[in-house]
Amino acid sequence: MSHHPIAAELLSAIQSRRAKAAVIGLGYVGLPLAMSIARAGFTVMGFDIDASKIDAIEAGKSYIEAVPEHILQAEYEAGRFAATTDFLQLADYDVIAICVPTPLTRHRDPDLSYVENTCRQISRSLRPGQLIVLESTTYPGTTDEVVKPILENSELRAGEHFFLGFSPEREDPGNREFETSTIPKVIAGDGPDASAMMAAFYGAVVKTIVPVSSTATAEAVKLTENIFRAVNIALVNELKLVYDAMGIDVWEVIDAAKTKPFGYMPFYPGPGLGGHCIPIDPFYLTWKSREFDQPTRFIELAGEINTAMPHHVVEKLAEALDRKAGKALSRSRVLVMGLAYKKNVPDIRESPSLRLMELLLERGAEVSYHDPFIAEIPKTREYSHLKGRRSIDWDQQTLSSFDVVLIATDHDTVDYQALADWCPLIVDTRNTFARRQIAGQTVIKA
Repeated sequence: MSHHPIAAELLSAIQSRRAKAAVIGLGYVGLPLAMSIARAGFTVMGFDIDASKIDAIEAGKSYIEAVPEHILQAEYEAGRFAATTDFLQLADYDVIAICVPTPLTRHRDPDLSYVENTCRQISRSLRPGQLIVLESTTYPGTTDEVVKPILENSELRAGEHFFLGFSPEREDPGNREFETSTIPKVIAGDGPDASAMMAAFYGAVVKTIVPVSSTATAEAVKLTENIFRAVNIALVNELKLVYDAMGIDVWEVIDAAKTKPFGYMPFYPGPGLGGHCIPIDPFYLTWKSREFDQPTRFIELAGEINTAMPHHVVEKLAEALDRKAGKALSRSRVLVMGLAYKKNVPDIRESPSLRLMELLLERGAEVSYHDPFIAEIPKTREYSHLKGRRSIDWDQQTLSSFDVVLIATDHDTVDYQALADWCPLIVDTRNTFARRQIAGQTVIKA
């Protein structure tokens, strides 16, 4: 038991579920987390600067696929969950989880402005007896070097008056087999009191907790998981180009290789990388490692290979048009199928489809897209000129008017047989047709 009365009181409030929780940032990570906390029996308040999210919640509407509306409504109606844009209410809450974005700047440096601004907001109403947890993915040392000093500007001291922890999110959009509460959760506290609180709080919210010795270790765990994927995806993307030159189908190779019951795990090539975890997070470590004069050659090489993939796809598409249709890309109508960064989700963060559209437009092509999940391209930081373009109608006359269809994202709800029947030429970056045993003279793998 802690000798600090403040720590002992907060730990006791967490253990008895009397502690009230706040979740800042109600996006892909924050909203599912808030639901898990509420379902564990805590009272939760969600905070977000986006008033439209608060309006949706109050209307009982879920804007995140991982959160079913009946669960959202049940927790809201039971009084366990509510949402607000008023950050001054944070003083009322004992545990505060920060789930805000951590993008990169144009120079591929970490952009911690959301985390820093949130911490400044918290520090305005910080009081003794609060546990502050960062969940946003970031470089090792952030909790200690960025979060702690901003919060300590309030004259309160970490480990004495308030307590700090880090627990990385592990959401997998579109994966119905796992939800926040069933994915093992890595946790770390800054000091023994914070560690005990983190174990008590997250132990109540999720089935399995995985405590590690320091917040920097927990930050490193998350980056390691993402770098593992980035490097392996880059490897199969490179193998795809090598085997393609040899006339070998990389998907057939992977399907056969994955029958080995040990020592192999399948990763699949694609038109580039999307989402937050793989294209962005590894560069957090690259940036931080410069401080220690440590090279990160694997990460940077993986980044180069994955970033080059959209260029390879466009080259392949141009070559297919030339050979099969005798047309130049600059005089062709191209339909990009799938805008989301992965199948069956409405999420376009860092989606390679946006980059593909941009490259095709630069080459002079006329470009449209179809995506059952995304009716219109929203505002994005890097592709503002694509904003407002709408998903085209799904009918034979519209689809057959394109010179080539590029399969960028392979949503399951699409009728691929119809595409094969209607479209003169299809360039498939996801092995979509072969996987569904749809044979077509018109399909070229890229």
